[in-house]
Amino acid sequence: MIRGKAHLFGDDVDTDVIIPAPYLVSNDPAELAKHAMEGADACFAKRVKRGDILVAGRNFGCGSSREHAPMALKGAGISCVIAKSFARIFYRNAFNTGLPILISPEAASDIESGNEIEVEPEEGVIRNLTTGKVYRSDPIPPFMRELLDEGGLMKFMMERA
Repeated sequence: MIRGKAHLFGDDVDTDVIIPAPYLVSNDPAELAKHAMEGADACFAKRVKRGDILVAGRNFGCGSSREHAPMALKGAGISCVIAKSFARIFYRNAFNTGLPILISPEAASDIESGNEIEVEPEEGVIRNLTTGKVYRSDPIPPFMRELLDEGGLMKFMMERA
């Protein structure tokens, strides 16, 4: 179960917005977190709290292929991203870094910034505790849940080496 406050962003949020290129010199999630979403909201990193949920429109995470983007979000405290759709490379990088993501056009269209959200990723259930509305997404597939449970692909592989 994931629970947090919603932070809203629009369509076509690219990886340069999620973590601007000048900060790619670090692989430290805590350092990247200081600049998360800086390209769209300079105060985001100061406002976000551990467990909060990012909600976005279509094609979230488009642009260049950088694992730094989900690492920055996770480092900043984002516990889950809900969007209308994800760029394919961001989708995979999110799971590789241990960041849960769900596709739910209805939830992404309806949730407002500041709403308290509860997510059951393994069931594909999203609850807006502020409004009482319940939304569905496809549940996270079992193998992807294993990656998330281990903290990402690298930790998953190390456990099996």
